[in-house]
Amino acid sequence: MAELKPGIYWYEDLEVGGTYMSPGIMVTESHINGFAGLTGDFFEVHTDDEFARSIGFKGRIAHGLLGLSMTDGLKNRSEVRIKAIASLGWNWKFVAPIHIDDRIQAEITVLALRPTRKPGRGIVTLGFQVRNQHGEVVQEGENIMMIRMREGEMIE
Repeated sequence: MAELKPGIYWYEDLEVGGTYMSPGIMVTESHINGFAGLTGDFFEVHTDDEFARSIGFKGRIAHGLLGLSMTDGLKNRSEVRIKAIASLGWNWKFVAPIHIDDRIQAEITVLALRPTRKPGRGIVTLGFQVRNQHGEVVQEGENIMMIRMREGEMIE
C-alpha cells in the first residue's frame, strides 16, 4: 500500500490502497463523563467502576460512540487533508473496550473511489482500524464521504 504523505488531497489525488496514520489521543475519564452528560448515556459500564468490574471489565470503559466520534476528530486533524464536502455514513464495529487512559490512533486506508453524476464531486470510502497503545484493534469500520474534485472536473 502507498503511504499518503502530509498534504491536501482532492479526489484525483487519491488511489485505492493509499494509507495514513491519524494523530493519537488519550481517552480520559473527563472525556467519558463529558460524553455521558452530552448524550444522556449514563449506562453503568461507563459511569460505575464497580459495576464495570462486576461484569468482567478492568473498570469503566468509554462509550463505543465516543471512540467513533474521537476517531472522526482524529481523521479531521490528520496531516492528510482530504477535501471533504460531507460524511455520508459510517459502518462501524466496537471490537474491544477502550479503557480510561488508553491512547487511540487510527490507520486509515482508501478502500474505494467513484465519481458522482454531479461535476466536481466524488465518493471515497475510507477504512479504519483504531488501535490502543498496545497495538490492539479496539474499533474498526468504514466512512463514506463526498469529496471535492478540482474545480468542475468530472472523471469518466
